[in-house]
Amino acid sequence: MGVEQQLRLRKAQQKFRMRGLTLTVDALKAVVAFLDGFLEAEDEGLEQLLSEADKISLKNNVLSKESILEMVASISGSTTIERNVFKVIDAFQVPKFCYDPIRKMFHGPAEKLALHGDAQSKAALYRDRLQLLQQRIVRDRHFAKPAFRVDGSRSGTCEMTPLQSLIGCSGNRWVMGIISQLEDGCYYLEDISAATPIDLSVAKTTTGFFTENSIIVAEGELQPDGVFKVYTCGFPPLESRSVSLSITAGLDFFGAGVLSPDEILRLERMERKAINDMFVVFSEVWIDQEEAMQKLGMVLDGFESVEVVPTLFVFMGNFCSRPCNLAFHAFSKLREQFNRLGSLIAAHPRINQESKFLFIPGPGDPGPASVLPRPPIPDYFAREVMKHVPNAIFSSNPCRVRYYSQEIVFFRQDLLYRMRRSCIIPPSEEETKDPFEHLVATVTHQSHLCPLPLMTEPISWNYDHSLRLYPTPHTIVLADCSEQKMFKYTGVTCFNPGSFTNDGTFVAYRPATQEPELSAI
Repeated sequence: MGVEQQLRLRKAQQKFRMRGLTLTVDALKAVVAFLDGFLEAEDEGLEQLLSEADKISLKNNVLSKESILEMVASISGSTTIERNVFKVIDAFQVPKFCYDPIRKMFHGPAEKLALHGDAQSKAALYRDRLQLLQQRIVRDRHFAKPAFRVDGSRSGTCEMTPLQSLIGCSGNRWVMGIISQLEDGCYYLEDISAATPIDLSVAKTTTGFFTENSIIVAEGELQPDGVFKVYTCGFPPLESRSVSLSITAGLDFFGAGVLSPDEILRLERMERKAINDMFVVFSEVWIDQEEAMQKLGMVLDGFESVEVVPTLFVFMGNFCSRPCNLAFHAFSKLREQFNRLGSLIAAHPRINQESKFLFIPGPGDPGPASVLPRPPIPDYFAREVMKHVPNAIFSSNPCRVRYYSQEIVFFRQDLLYRMRRSCIIPPSEEETKDPFEHLVATVTHQSHLCPLPLMTEPISWNYDHSLRLYPTPHTIVLADCSEQKMFKYTGVTCFNPGSFTNDGTFVAYRPATQEPELSAI
């Protein structure tokens, strides 16, 4: 190796080391190979590489050859479709970020998390949920603390009072906390500082389902017996996606990697042009029912004959009419039925070759105990589909998809039924009587897909963050066995495709316009 080559290697190492990055031997060779195309402008080439290094998500400070090639591809405008246009994120791959109220910043992501958490993990679950919404509410102008001491009615703000500071206070106060049942039949409001008994008997509520474990903002008065009597009760105000992104710039909450502003603009332009792209979403496709398979065949026949076939087919469980629990003894038969599903898709050659197929398990599908998030359908069944369908993807429940610049969350759970059963206050009917609209308001304001008590819906303590909806995604698919619904709420598109087996319903979703078409056969 010549002296000039050694100087180039040393210079590249020093530049990256100044950014806190270390290059492997192969990565260093890839950097030098890239700089060969710049002749006398090596410094410019290095600066381009270093700027790209700030945009990609890294697990540590060591850059591999693959990372350098990815940066080179991004600079040359030849980034892969999988990275830029379509990416599926498993729930167990979502990074975990926690808010530090002292430093007023997010930290993380954490290292590889154990599936089974300890007692501290359970406490952290509630603390992290509360602090996530607390850092959001302090930016809301209605709850911002006034810079000068003025009367609250004239300042137009509602200053929050920590629960431990209620003692000795008179008059109405605004508080925020988690509804907990620390004693049978007695509800408390908890925050980081204290827990206070609450009386919700006369509380006027906003839209949504108020259940145990919900985080609420309440106006009320502390009674002489130490009970906080709630007069007005609502969820923390929702923050727009753009505001959240401006606060959390550079942090990959979604799990699909960080995009630069220029790349986002480029993807948005491509997205607007892709007017023919379509996602077809099914839920409750019982492959052990002949009638359901015949319906599915008719739908696939219809899409096989259109000029532009759908980009993605999403199949969400349950895939069997009976829960696949310990009492289920027909796993070999179910495997044959998955093979038949693969054969049915393969019988439509255009769809099989040009479309992608995403499979998401339901609460009754084979797998471990019904704890969220659920891992993908086991390989024992998945292989039967994959040997017929080359573009099949098996992912977790919930599952995230980034398509161009758009972020979409798919969740399959009978959430509406459980929410209504768990309500501790009848939902308000002033704004709407539609239960699905109450459900959408609940999950978006809570920034969580399943804000239910753990005894009602168990959640893996270390992976509760995979159910968060922060920053708010563009589209949320809340697949349920209830009737087909669609609702746009504060810029978020939410829909339930309904039960395909029972009602023959499904949804054709167009990402370019974020418009779901409610369909049925």
